[in-house]
Amino acid sequence: MNIPALQSIALSVRSLTIDAIQKANSGHPGMPMGAAELGAYLYGVELRYNPGDPKWLNRDRFVLSAGHGSMFLYSLLHMAGYDLSLDDIKAFRQVGSKCPGHPEYGVTPGVETTTGPLGQGISTAVGMAIAERMMAAHFNKPGQEIIDHYTYVVAGDGCLMEGVASEACSLAGHLGLGKLIVYYDSNHISIDGSTNIAFTEDVGKRFEAYGWQVLKGSMYNFEELASLTAQAKADTSRPTLIILDSVIGKGAPSKQGTSGVHGSPLGEEEARKAKEALGIPLDQPFWVAPEAYAYFKAHRMALEGEYQNWQARFEAWRNANPDLAAELERWLEGKPAHELDLPAFKLGEKVATRNASGKCLAAVASAWPNLVGGSADLTSPNVSQLPPNPDGTPLVFGKENPAGRYIHFGVREHAMAAIANGIAVHGGLRPFVATFLVFADYLRPSLRLSALMRLPVIYILTHDSIYIGEDGPTHQPVETLASLRAIPNLKVIRPADAEETAVAWRIAMERTDGPTALVLTRQNLPVLEKADPDWPYTMALGAYVVQNPARPPEVTLVASGSEVSLATAATDIVRKQRPELAIRVVSVPDRQAFYAAPAPVREAVLAPGSLVFVAEAGVAQGWEHLAPPERILSIERFGESGPGDKVAEHLGFTAQAFADMILAQFSNF
Repeated sequence: MNIPALQSIALSVRSLTIDAIQKANSGHPGMPMGAAELGAYLYGVELRYNPGDPKWLNRDRFVLSAGHGSMFLYSLLHMAGYDLSLDDIKAFRQVGSKCPGHPEYGVTPGVETTTGPLGQGISTAVGMAIAERMMAAHFNKPGQEIIDHYTYVVAGDGCLMEGVASEACSLAGHLGLGKLIVYYDSNHISIDGSTNIAFTEDVGKRFEAYGWQVLKGSMYNFEELASLTAQAKADTSRPTLIILDSVIGKGAPSKQGTSGVHGSPLGEEEARKAKEALGIPLDQPFWVAPEAYAYFKAHRMALEGEYQNWQARFEAWRNANPDLAAELERWLEGKPAHELDLPAFKLGEKVATRNASGKCLAAVASAWPNLVGGSADLTSPNVSQLPPNPDGTPLVFGKENPAGRYIHFGVREHAMAAIANGIAVHGGLRPFVATFLVFADYLRPSLRLSALMRLPVIYILTHDSIYIGEDGPTHQPVETLASLRAIPNLKVIRPADAEETAVAWRIAMERTDGPTALVLTRQNLPVLEKADPDWPYTMALGAYVVQNPARPPEVTLVASGSEVSLATAATDIVRKQRPELAIRVVSVPDRQAFYAAPAPVREAVLAPGSLVFVAEAGVAQGWEHLAPPERILSIERFGESGPGDKVAEHLGFTAQAFADMILAQFSNF
């Protein structure tokens, strides 16, 4: 180990950090300056990667969970040879830069996942480690281990305070993810000051209780870093937390060790003093030690040798296992093993859309053997159980069965979604997760990152309205749909019946550029007759005509999910009193898609000139684009405990109430 060269790399990290943050007049110098030696060791010694092939299947994954310290990562990626220039670093935190304020997936070569919200990075890394184990179990052969990499994380005090990290790390310990190694930058400083003001627990004992190996050492001893990492790798049955004592902002003479260096530039005077103390040339902004560049040039040659050796092993594996190699290619490209054969449902058959979804899930799992996932302890209510493996092998993923594809997440909704993100960014697997719709509030930050990173995670969200009944207002979502629809790039589909549910699953599986939420009922709904003969294709545009009069409609009833049946029932009531009214019923399973559809499509569905009414068992927010408040049947309060139909009656949310709303508009005609 060339310690002088590693020291020059650490010094260069501090140099680039000082100047980039000072130039941007924005950023977090404390973490990169305090953990520079760890970065030098990881990228200069430990990690296996190839800057020329950043998506190499068997690369080690590195996650900077303390994403505010992004200059730590950008400095190292630049020196290591990734497509990240000094000019990019000089544009740190500027619009369009490859160096945004926090690491962003898909923006910077070498960045494995978006981090920034604390706790998300370490939790996502658990998903990466799960994916590695699943993929290795499926594709490796004795003596031909083509998938054999580690997931490394640098986390800070803030990451380990966040609840999502506790959820994810608890599960990681239970699963025995031995190839997950977390370095804890324990500098005892947060924005408000010393962590002693709020965080005095023994983190090591907590992680030991989770089932982790816990090691301790210094951030600044390269030989100790190597020894600790070797100990971590030697324990293949447990993930490892390496607690490293460090000094935040190390090298800043008056600010190191204080909260003042956490999230603000050093300032010109402190920057100058830091450079003088560290031996960084004052007349060379964005200085990198020549020894650092020279070391990485030689190191890339060694890494290239490892990369080529793996390519040779992979080619031998491919030749020996052609069917398995073809399957790996399909998995990596997201292609099904065979055509999707979704279940059919009979007209008038009454099926809860969660149950229809369960049948569709079985069909999808057959077509995509790389579909993996599970539920947050709600497998039966979510109807999210995968069918048994055809060969009789165990289905559930765990320590003793790394080839399993169903994950029992436990009551850990937030970690479940973050782990799904990690599985998705790893590559090769298609994740789904399941819980009640109302508990989307527990996983929303991770769901938001699914959308931000454009990851095709599928969210099965059941028990979608007041009709779940006796569980009462805590379990009856009224505002949740509106809040989910507000998330950019999240496709929210609320099917009206079993047939729509099947189409929704097809849409979800065909989507590759973002997550899909399938919002499903507990109560049975009739399979509706559809007036639009091309409705499965029209539905992809967000809405289609369910019932149509013989002449141009005077009234159009718009609804989603279970309320489409309510709208058809209201139509029957209205026709008994006003048989001359021409009424159209429209299902809108995907409101965002419908709003984004071309104007001719919207006009063809809504019939210009007709009076539009809307019904949805939730808040009216967002529907005002189609109708004024007096023509929207909604629920603007929390629910009640009782049988679903009685709750709806109590809240005035019935077909009769919808019919009365319609008739009131025509009372003077």
